[in-house]
Amino acid sequence: MALDEIKISRAIIKRFMEKFIDYLDIDVAIVGAGPSGMMAALELAKMGRKVAVFERKLSIGGGMWGGGMMFNEIVVQKEGSDILNELGIKTIETEDGLFTADSVECVTTLASLACKAGAKFFNLMSVEDVLISNGRVNGLVINWTSVEMAGLHIDPLVVRSKYVIEATGHPVEVLKVIQRKCGHKLLTPSGEIEGERSMCADIAETTTLENTKEAFPGVYVAGMAANATFGSFRMGPIFGGMLLSGRKIAEIINQKLSV
Repeated sequence: MALDEIKISRAIIKRFMEKFIDYLDIDVAIVGAGPSGMMAALELAKMGRKVAVFERKLSIGGGMWGGGMMFNEIVVQKEGSDILNELGIKTIETEDGLFTADSVECVTTLASLACKAGAKFFNLMSVEDVLISNGRVNGLVINWTSVEMAGLHIDPLVVRSKYVIEATGHPVEVLKVIQRKCGHKLLTPSGEIEGERSMCADIAETTTLENTKEAFPGVYVAGMAANATFGSFRMGPIFGGMLLSGRKIAEIINQKLSV
């Protein structure tokens, strides 16, 4: 068959538009395709939920791609190793009782499994606002990242979702929008984003899971965004807490959707 450039273009445009239109009204919108966001997407999709992940960058994976200081290996504790092994990702135990894994294998496997389970990824899309009514977030206001970068005055579109997962990591971008624009207090001790503290991996790995919860009606935080929201420490290139956080938030929201 001879290749026709217009047919190639038509196939891309048609399929993307079909996918995008189908995912304008979903169960869960995840903002940020880092490890916790991808893990949540995988688990929710396996539970039969209609879930989409919105990532402002071209690539997905968040900080996991680079491992520690561009050494593309990550560290997980035993619980994290169990999850990776369950997903078919090889881990190697160190003499100190930790486990290492290839960061590229981790990102690509997580992304592939999430896609195969039914989650949809929309990269190069930025969240510039939220859809809110009666003091609750009911969706996202999105635009192309290129529009944001160029500073163009282009009106956005809206995705409606029953729940939103804030998984943008250190910047907590979604909650910053809510804090700045919505005039409502967050579900934190101060009613505002508490802010990320300096590195302490031992505490941070525990509090990542503890802080994985609702931060505003309709919005749940996962991964590093959870610690930044509720005022705990950063943990650096150890990712077990991220994976456990993604799984926990999926379980919480799935229970909410089942009521």
